[in-house]
Amino acid sequence: MSLLQHGLTPRLKPLSARRSATLSVLDIGTSKIVCLVAELQPVETLATLRGRTHLARIIGIGHQRSLGLKGGAVVDLEAAETSIRQAVHAAERMARVEVQSVIVSLSGGRLGSQHFDAKVPVRTGAVTGADVQRVLEAASTHSISPGRAVLHALPTGYSLDQQSAVVDPSGMLGERLGVDLHVVTAEIAAARNLMLAVENTHLRVEAVIATPYASGLSALVDDEAEMGVAVVDMGGGTTSVGVFSGGHLVHCDALAVGGHHVTMDIARGLSTRVAAAERLKTLYGAAMATASDERDMIAVHGVDEDERDLPHHIPKSHLVRIIRPRVEEVLELVRDRLRNAGFAAQAGRRVVLTGGASQLVGLPEVARRILQGQVRIGRPLGIKGLPEAAKGPAFSAAVGLLVYPQVSHVEHFEPRGQAGHAGLGSDTYLSKVGRWIRESF
Repeated sequence: MSLLQHGLTPRLKPLSARRSATLSVLDIGTSKIVCLVAELQPVETLATLRGRTHLARIIGIGHQRSLGLKGGAVVDLEAAETSIRQAVHAAERMARVEVQSVIVSLSGGRLGSQHFDAKVPVRTGAVTGADVQRVLEAASTHSISPGRAVLHALPTGYSLDQQSAVVDPSGMLGERLGVDLHVVTAEIAAARNLMLAVENTHLRVEAVIATPYASGLSALVDDEAEMGVAVVDMGGGTTSVGVFSGGHLVHCDALAVGGHHVTMDIARGLSTRVAAAERLKTLYGAAMATASDERDMIAVHGVDEDERDLPHHIPKSHLVRIIRPRVEEVLELVRDRLRNAGFAAQAGRRVVLTGGASQLVGLPEVARRILQGQVRIGRPLGIKGLPEAAKGPAFSAAVGLLVYPQVSHVEHFEPRGQAGHAGLGSDTYLSKVGRWIRESF
């Protein structure tokens, strides 16, 4: 946790492209917690997923209703710990391994982006690895806003003299090397409490990943990320957005509204229990009206009624009229946020919807109308061993956490005044010894 004092979440050790590994990840959402244990096997390049060095095969999965979280952030530490523990135990039993460390997702804490750039002189005429390292260090010494923690620091492009959009400058000739660095941040308190909930279950947090980045890594094919696309992850308590362009994550944002707000609208509008509202949304909910909605009747129990009491019946159109305004509001907020941040154009009129709340009938059609682009539902790609129930968009972020170690090596951030210390990864030799002493005696 010491890194967080310097505004930096733990750094992940790079995954060797030639070695197999067993990984455990934890997708901590407002409505569900998913633990996946997977074996990563090195592969030759995959046709549409060229950025991946490994193929993941799930050997253990556990998912649990999330308790103690609101808007993606921990609000009840003990309840959150219990949910995490149960999800991890289920995955451990299935995989027959003991989980010791996890990569964790974060969707709360007001995710946001900052962009920095820097230029340094090239020392020998041709760009060396040392020059690249120096320009990354120069870009990352910018101070981030107080109270924010760095989740990701991604170089989105290099420049060499007047030539911009250089992908890899190594070995090229020039005098001045520049870099654009995209830094994804979240509120320190949200990151710290999420890590605390995990660490209290005796697990080590290897890295904290922004949910829209994870969802994009899992659900996008290379060409989409290259041409420009907005990934909209619609969860229970948050809707988060990641814009990918030129193969990089270039923008990140989040709203504290999601599928749970739709459920609450139904519960209030129909005077029924929250659990009953969730069931009605799942079974009959839609974001668009159809011709038969007036004729189709659905049974609703009042808040104070027993399940044995006779329910009253309402036309399905009444349910759609409650759901639709909230869904439109969320999508309009996403549209306006992208426009105001100047990233609507880079999304290239392509939108990929993921997350559990994206499964609402008619949602892609409403999104097409409001976001005015091509819309598809994003499911986890290039993964083996997922049960049928976990192949939908609700599991995109969890699977993306397994892809992240394959791309994490590009990140670089030195917290100001901490160069050479905090960027070294979550485990220096001394911290390992300290933990061994604490745990042993």
